[in-house]
Amino acid sequence: MAPTAIALTAGEPAGIGPDLCIQVAQRVWPVPLVVVADPDLLLARATTLGQTIALREIGDRPPRDPAPAGSLYVAPVTAAAASHCGRLDPANAPYVLHTLDHAVDGCLNGTYAAMVTAPVHKGVINDAGIGFTGHTEYLAARCGGVHPVMMLACPGLRVALVTTHLPLRAVADAITPERLERVIRILAHDLRIRFAIAEPRILVCGLNPHAGEGGHLGREEIDVIEPVLESLRATGISVRGPLPADTLFTEPFLAHADAVLAMYHDQGLPVLKHKGFGNAVNITLGLPIVRTSVDHGTALDMAGTGHADGGSMVSAIEQAIAMRRD
Repeated sequence: MAPTAIALTAGEPAGIGPDLCIQVAQRVWPVPLVVVADPDLLLARATTLGQTIALREIGDRPPRDPAPAGSLYVAPVTAAAASHCGRLDPANAPYVLHTLDHAVDGCLNGTYAAMVTAPVHKGVINDAGIGFTGHTEYLAARCGGVHPVMMLACPGLRVALVTTHLPLRAVADAITPERLERVIRILAHDLRIRFAIAEPRILVCGLNPHAGEGGHLGREEIDVIEPVLESLRATGISVRGPLPADTLFTEPFLAHADAVLAMYHDQGLPVLKHKGFGNAVNITLGLPIVRTSVDHGTALDMAGTGHADGGSMVSAIEQAIAMRRD
């Protein structure tokens, strides 16, 4: 029987991840949600928030029925140190990664149908001496070294990235023909398979201002991007570009596209977050599992205050349910 439960990792314990888990437990979901976290942390955070929560630790088998409102299924992972709202502690970095390991292993072995991740804090994980560039790269390594593609989506716009968490000076060298072709093929494939878009239409940003302006502002468009797009068009993939990013994100272009491919993180994501922040979803394409996440960070200053906005978490769970394996 196919899995129905969805794993929800609670993220950085000093941030708003636990708050969001408490929030989503206040409603009944169409499928069971299993929060991967330290039960004592969740109970303490619920008390801080003035919420009453009933925890149901899962056994060897995932639940088949949704939990009642006000209760949480929990896959227990013990934190290394007591957590305090807003105060990062490198001692808990391995705990955060252990929650991710539990969720991704469960998705790979058929325990869970999908995983949803609350935000983690990259800096404190690195402060603990663990090399970590982000969820996307970590999960790709745990899934066997596949090539991940980060895509954020909100109503009316999907933006995928050729490069993710790189210094800006390293971006141009990272955009090779091989990487660009691989990313576009993954994007087109997952738009068909995960989103049921029969013939995806993809707009591709140029790297340079004005898409290089005929080589006067850089030759990456001429030497790398245009040849790859031409080759992919010959295989039947609908790609248009390279287009200047400053005009691509306008209605005349977006009305005829299913996704935009940006060359780097801050080329495409500011536009998407301006349009849909708080309701956008981070989706990792190219994995053998379904993974979604929120569109924001740990918000340490909001942890335990009751002011955390759970809109993006709700959207991420709803997206995971829509994409999960049946």
